[in-house]
This record gives sequence, C-alpha cells and structure tokens, in this order.
Amino acid sequence: MPNRYRPGDAELSEREAELIARRDAVLGASYRLQYRKPVHFVRGEGMWLYDPDDRPYLDFYNNVPSLGHCHPEVNAAMAEQAARLNANTRYLEPKLVEYAERLTSTFPPELDRVVFTCTGSESNDLALRIARLASGGEGVIVTSYAYHGTSAAVAAVSPNLGAAVNLSPYARIARLPGPAGVSDADASGFFEAEVRAAIADLQRRGIGVAALLFDSIFSSDGVWIDPPGFIAGAVEAVREAGGLVISDEVQPGFGRTGAHMWGFERHGIVPDLVTLGKPMGNGFPIGGVVGRRSPMEKFGNTARYSNTFAGNTVGIAAADAVLTILQRDCILESVLAASALLQAGLERIASETPGIRAIRNAGLFFGVDIGLDSDSAHQRRGRALDVVNLMRDDGVLISTTSANEDTLKIRPPLICQEEHVDLFLRSLRKALVEASS
Repeated sequence: MPNRYRPGDAELSEREAELIARRDAVLGASYRLQYRKPVHFVRGEGMWLYDPDDRPYLDFYNNVPSLGHCHPEVNAAMAEQAARLNANTRYLEPKLVEYAERLTSTFPPELDRVVFTCTGSESNDLALRIARLASGGEGVIVTSYAYHGTSAAVAAVSPNLGAAVNLSPYARIARLPGPAGVSDADASGFFEAEVRAAIADLQRRGIGVAALLFDSIFSSDGVWIDPPGFIAGAVEAVREAGGLVISDEVQPGFGRTGAHMWGFERHGIVPDLVTLGKPMGNGFPIGGVVGRRSPMEKFGNTARYSNTFAGNTVGIAAADAVLTILQRDCILESVLAASALLQAGLERIASETPGIRAIRNAGLFFGVDIGLDSDSAHQRRGRALDVVNLMRDDGVLISTTSANEDTLKIRPPLICQEEHVDLFLRSLRKALVEASS
C-alpha cells in the first residue's frame, strides 16, 4: 500500500498521535492508515466526510457507499428491518426471494440464479469453488496485477498483493494489451493469445482450466479497459477448454460504468458467473454470485455452501433499497452526465498543465496516468503520490493504482454532481502545479 502513513512522515496533532499509538498497541500489524497524514472522520453525508473539527472532505475515492455516505433511505430500510427481525436464509423470507428476482432481472436472461455472500472476497472464493467443480479443472487465469480478495483462495490468484503473497501453482497470468503497449487494432488478438498460452500450459501440466477470472474494469491493472470487447476471443478460448468465465463486478458493478449496469456488458459478453460486493448494500456488507443455472445447480447438488450472515434480512433490506434508488432515480444517466463533465475537465487540465500522460475511464471510474514521459518509473510514482496527498491536504480524497502506482484512481460515489466535479478539478489542477514545482 504505497499511499499509506509511515511514522515520521507528517506532523500529527496530539489527538491523532495518541489514537495511532493506541491502534498500534492493540491491532494486528497488517492494518494500514491511508495517506501520509492519516484522516480521521466522525461522520459522512452524501459526497462528504467530516473530521472531528467538522472540516469537510470531498470523497472522490469511495465506491463502497455507491449512493453516498449514510444515505437516509438505505439507513431507514436497515433500521426498520433490524427493529423487526434479522435472520438467515434457512427460514422462509419473501423479501429474500423478491430481491433475488429483482437483482437477476438486471442481468442477461442466461444468468438467472444467485447465491448471497457477505463480501466480494467471499463471492470470488465461492465462484472459484463452483467453477472448479463444474469444470473439473483447477487452473485460474487472471491479469497481471489483478486483485480479487483476501481469502486464502483468492489472495493466491491476486498478483496485486505482491511478492510476499505466494501465487497458487494453479494460477496463470495473462497480460493486458494496454499496459503492454499493444494497439487497439491488435488488442483482442493479443489478449486471446495470452489466454491461450496460459490454457496450453495448464493442460500440459495436467491441471486443466477452471476459470478466466477478471475484473471487468481492470481497476488494479490501472483501468485499462479499452477497446470494448477485446476480451471476447479469450472468453471463447476458455470455454473451448472447458473452463468457466467469471466477471468480478465488485468494483464496476451496480452502474459504475454508467452505460451499463454491469461492466461485462461493455465488452458484449455473457459470463458464466458474476461476483458482487462493495456497492451492493451501500456500505452494509453483502455480496453475491449470480450465474447460469447449470454450474450453480451442479455445485449446489453436490457440494455445500452455508454462510450464516449471507443474505441476512438486514443486508437484503439494504441491497433492495440500493437497487430501488438506482432504478427510480435514473442513477446511470447521472453517472454518464458527471462522467462527461469530469472527462472534459481532465482533458482540459492535461492540455494546460504538465503532468498528465493519459486518461482512461468507463463512467465514474477513472485512471489518470501521472508524470512526464521523460520521468523514471520512480519519479512518476512519487509525483502521483504527491498529487494524492496534496489533494488530501486540500480536502479532496483519491488514491493510486496500477503496477507502478503512478495512476490516480478516481471513483466518486455515483451521486456526483457538477459542483463536486468543479471542486475536484480545481484541487487537482492546484496539486499538479505544486507537485511539479
């Protein structure tokens, strides 16, 4: 986690220093605080987070509260359900079934079954179990810097976690065309060749192919999402080899791309399994796996998946409220409008201010490459982290992504409006100037 607090990096108030000391004395060493100078929040509302002194911070980073922090309608739905009953899926509960019907209706008709989980990590873990049982293979193909979660199984297919986390011997890496410098015209053929090479190696070693697992916005790889449809040939190659196609929609799902409810739709494919998480409950932990009937039934009839909290009544109430608001308030249209404003503003800044090398996005998920062409990788990374932390000091929150962590990760809540875009752009322009001086 490059964008993190390290002791001595920043001057802290007595209040924050004491709290950090107490954290260090009781929490496990794997915890990290974000930003060089940690942020301390006591409440949130919509696009804003507030510190103990009531200073507002504009949130252009958190895709978990997809409808904004502490959405009153979602909160009310959770509170009402919690006051009445919180139970698991082993009891008859009409709202569980009603939400499942509503959720699957947003997918292509081939994807008509859902199993609920609590997190995106659990969703990807379960999807791998289903794929391995349904295919008879073990091998999993992922992209170069993919991140798919924290369980032992999905951490082992998450190259993004770094060298200290060993990859599974059943994992294979496929490079994306964008980071490899491949043109859009050759992108599809390049990625298909990468996946076919992985398939051939898995088959030669007797491992077989269970799945191609990809985040359909390729967020950890640096938001290398174009050209639309470049993954189609790879998808067919995996199916020819008997594997399943898993689209990780934890980050791009629920309207993040604006043009579609689900990121895989942008590529014109229909996966076998789709994994859901973060934005599903606007911060309440709920996730799921949506899939085709055949692999879901084969798994369910021969294996067992029991999760006490998955699909609990409070989680379903939160998720149902989120879906209602997304559809009723035409959020996807708002995403496209805000995305267009943000893209135009970023392009304007790039033409006027040195320090932006490229801009990529789908809806309200942007990757902005920072640094000059003449900079070293180390310099680009340092400049990107400087920009992020200068903006944090200015009261605007973003972070970084990509293999070199020199890409700004910009993903505001979906309720972002023109005034929020304007504030963000002013802060970014100012930070770019300061970082280059």
